[in-house]
Amino acid sequence: MQIILKWGLVSICILGFVIYFMVSYMVASGVTKSERHPQENHPSSFDLDFEDVEFLSRDNDIVLKGWFIKVEQSLGTIIFVHGLGNVRSGDNAVELASRLSQEGYNSLLFDLRGHGDSGGDRISGGYFEKLDVLGAFDYLIQRNIPEYQIGLIGFSMGAGIGILAAAEESLINSLVVDTPYAKAEELVAQETARKTVFPEWFVPIFMPGIKFMAQSIYGIDLNALVPEQAVKKLGFPILVIHGQSDTRIPVNHAERVYNAAHSGSNLWIVPDTEHVDSFINFPEQYVQKVTNYFETRFID
Repeated sequence: MQIILKWGLVSICILGFVIYFMVSYMVASGVTKSERHPQENHPSSFDLDFEDVEFLSRDNDIVLKGWFIKVEQSLGTIIFVHGLGNVRSGDNAVELASRLSQEGYNSLLFDLRGHGDSGGDRISGGYFEKLDVLGAFDYLIQRNIPEYQIGLIGFSMGAGIGILAAAEESLINSLVVDTPYAKAEELVAQETARKTVFPEWFVPIFMPGIKFMAQSIYGIDLNALVPEQAVKKLGFPILVIHGQSDTRIPVNHAERVYNAAHSGSNLWIVPDTEHVDSFINFPEQYVQKVTNYFETRFID
């Protein structure tokens, strides 16, 4: 009887172990699965002078596609970094680029890996996507644009990616982050609920297994996706923007990033504004703050 009980307990433990890692794998696979959507707008809708461009991520592994929007006698070039499950033209990015072109700035809008028209079939919350941003930076350098006249503006996940990329490239010296996350691990639960059958409350139990699966199968280190730590490496001030009413990424994420950033940084908490809606709700003020920031940074 004791032997039967012993082996019964062992079998239960083994079964529990197998179920735990199966669920962990399903979550890791689900949240890293590529989401592709059509473009929401096009530069031709705003009569912009643009080129269809493509370039490689810095690891030379993924072909990325985008638009280079040009102005005469440019004051600088701004790389747009879109959010999770979005595309280069999402969140009114083309309209913003049009406004910035009127102020004298080129824009490079491109699709991150696993999004839009770019290559790749997995997303990583910024772990690999930062190489896409650095590939965009390298592409502009190859176009003979001076590094001090290249800036980044990131939205949602793209804001966190912008921080991670700038922390790895010392030649980047200007960055606007609109709705950044402070620590990716804190958002895994809601993304799991959005992209899998599992509810948010279910996820924390499986977080160690999810991290293990993400690292061992997909090479993604969730512990490295902490913009509030990476921003400390930046030797220049940044501009942080966040909607006060954001429920997808709570405003305290932006406050944490700002508090960890260079002492000359600025924080704009936008009243009565939800996720990445600051430009939509306050376009004139938004463009003014962004251009004022880049004007102070694009100096040789």
